[in-house]
Amino acid sequence: KYGRPLLGCTIKPKLGLSAKNYGRAVYECLRGGLDFTKDDENVNSQPFMRWRDRFLFCAEAIYKSQA
Repeated sequence: KYGRPLLGCTIKPKLGLSAKNYGRAVYECLRGGLDFTKDDENVNSQPFMRWRDRFLFCAEAIYKSQA
């Protein structure tokens, strides 16, 4: 479909980023040319980065990167 290999990454570090900074990393990756990003397998809801907050910031980053 794309005529080329897909390029993606796992966002690092898996711990320590706020949800907002995690979303910013997703945005930078997608604007930089990656096709997808993914969570590290063992990232879960942390007091400093709740799952729902991470999801909302990442969704916003995806929409902004496509504009």
